[in-house]
Amino acid sequence: MTITSLTIKNELRCHGLSVGVVVARGIQVFSTPQALHEKLTSLVAKRKEETFPSEALKENVRKLLKSGGFKPTGRNKPASEYLAQAAREDRFPFLNNLVDINNYISLSSGLPVTLLDLDATSEEILIRHGHEGEKYIFNTSGQEIDLSGSIVVCRANPAPGIPLGSPVKDSMEGKIKEHTRSIIGVIYSPTGFILPPILKEYLDEFVRLLQEFGKAENTEADLLA
Repeated sequence: MTITSLTIKNELRCHGLSVGVVVARGIQVFSTPQALHEKLTSLVAKRKEETFPSEALKENVRKLLKSGGFKPTGRNKPASEYLAQAAREDRFPFLNNLVDINNYISLSSGLPVTLLDLDATSEEILIRHGHEGEKYIFNTSGQEIDLSGSIVVCRANPAPGIPLGSPVKDSMEGKIKEHTRSIIGVIYSPTGFILPPILKEYLDEFVRLLQEFGKAENTEADLLA
């Protein structure tokens, strides 16, 4: 399965970033179905009893996020670490079918995952490091995250691109909304630590969940090593 409907450029291959990308069209946003809720609840309970992610995985993900000078600590820790901690502390967020699918893949893999509305990203996407002074609002309270040196997923035009998502927090502009009908999901992975066949398994599961619980009519997926 490959992606033919989008142009996606990963400028960070040389910095050790591999990505799994899924595009789903004709999806629907609704309350999480019982079967998905039970699947995610079971995984949350499992992670609560484990040391997850492993120290090696955590360090490799953080090293990847540091590649542009970003400091992935405190409130800027990778989203995958936040979700694992939330599972351990009985405060895991259950939101809607699509966000819960996204969080399932992250909690399953231990990798950060971005989920964006394709209407916000458009058909040309760029993955790069954030420039000095770049920021975006990430919650309804209007809080901003400083993206300097961070890995960012951008709407490519106009150049140098408009950041919409990152391995830490996604922008309000790019986040899934009630009327969202097409999405792009990005799994951020440290090259060499997570082997391509394993990353592909996570990506295939992402596709299956979007088809089953998101009612996706059309899906495409690919690895960008």
